[in-house]
Amino acid sequence: MFMFAIFLCICISVQLPAMATTTKPRVCIIGAGIAGLCSARYLKEEGIFFTLLEATNYVGGTWRYDERVGIDEFGLRIHTSMYKHLRTNLPKSVMELKNYPMPNEYPSFPSWDLYYRYIKSFVRHFNLKNYIKFHHKVISVKRIGDKWKVKHEHVASKEQFEESYDYVIIGTGHHSKPNNPYIPGENMFKGTIIHSHDYRVPDPYKGRRVLIVGAGPSGMDISLDVAEVSKTLVHSHHSKVNFNTPFPSHYIKKPDIQAFNESGAIFTDGSFEELDDVIYCTGYSYDYPFLDESSELTLEPQSITPLYKYMVNINQPTMLFMGLVVRACLVVVIDAQSQYAAALIKGNFTLPTKEVMMSEWQRQADNLKSSDRPLSHIHLLAEKEDQYYGELASQSGIERVPPVFFKIRTTDTATKLENLYTYRNYVYTVIDRENFIKHYEPILYIKKER
Repeated sequence: MFMFAIFLCICISVQLPAMATTTKPRVCIIGAGIAGLCSARYLKEEGIFFTLLEATNYVGGTWRYDERVGIDEFGLRIHTSMYKHLRTNLPKSVMELKNYPMPNEYPSFPSWDLYYRYIKSFVRHFNLKNYIKFHHKVISVKRIGDKWKVKHEHVASKEQFEESYDYVIIGTGHHSKPNNPYIPGENMFKGTIIHSHDYRVPDPYKGRRVLIVGAGPSGMDISLDVAEVSKTLVHSHHSKVNFNTPFPSHYIKKPDIQAFNESGAIFTDGSFEELDDVIYCTGYSYDYPFLDESSELTLEPQSITPLYKYMVNINQPTMLFMGLVVRACLVVVIDAQSQYAAALIKGNFTLPTKEVMMSEWQRQADNLKSSDRPLSHIHLLAEKEDQYYGELASQSGIERVPPVFFKIRTTDTATKLENLYTYRNYVYTVIDRENFIKHYEPILYIKKER
């Protein structure tokens, strides 16, 4: 009897750890744009339980064109910032998701509609649609005990639900809430003022005097789009980038705006321009209204802190953000981050201690402060992009993103500076993990004569 008791105790001691590991984590993904869909793909491949909540009735997030602006039929803010003539500003070789190439017939820089078809085909190929709860808007995400309580509402019926999850992946992006500047006299101006979030087509600006504010990617792209039809295109920005583009004769470069009056704008150099319309291309704000203090994050319009590896909530590391980086191959970043998240949730690796993660983040913040740069630059990858891919791979065991992608982005950036009208005529062909070929292939774009 004594020996049997010992044998029984040994069996129990062996079985207990195995029983403890059988509990599979439950994951909530918020948003069915590229970030949410990519996360869903890798969780599905790893056999991890997840639910994907999407407030609208479609996939693709901001890549879906919607001619409407303002709010939709359910009173929700229109999420997409897509405009009709948009084409990708990076070549398709760095816009593809891993092991899922675009069709060969796609041009080097696809239009939004071609890219949106690609996203929908991705959803079909990986059978993701059945995992998505459409028309479910997330109302709150709270940390209670060791779980995330996610409350969401069916936007049509208004019925509310609350479920518990072990992990939350936030994939709603940061290109939907306009960052509107305040400029004195704006209320006096008699013309129209919109943010690029609500820009769709150039037609309303035909024969008019239009001011574009901002020289980021959308500012430059929309400037050229509107310049095709406008009488005058006034472009106000303080970018130090030296664009060599041969802008049309009716393009007027101006510094920052000092103030508006009824008929136009006064600029900081003392000059004045009469205007009919203004488009603010001044970027977007980070917007996560469903998060409260239990997330232990500092939520600012231009920064979310503190995040480890640009994605892990250091104070609550079971909350992960996808795609909160600037100046990078965003689709490639999201794909790598999604693999990293799936590996983490599956238990393939363990994060460093909170103290180690915070120390790394603090070094980044201190470097910004010492160089008089704003905290918003904490999300900037730029020249650190390829190094970042190496860090994600070495820590998590996922396959490293080939260095060739960073090289393509660097070359493409230089080509943009040469001529914004022609940079999309270049084709980038990947040869191997390190090398690519770039060649010029004119397309059917012809600059309109005035």
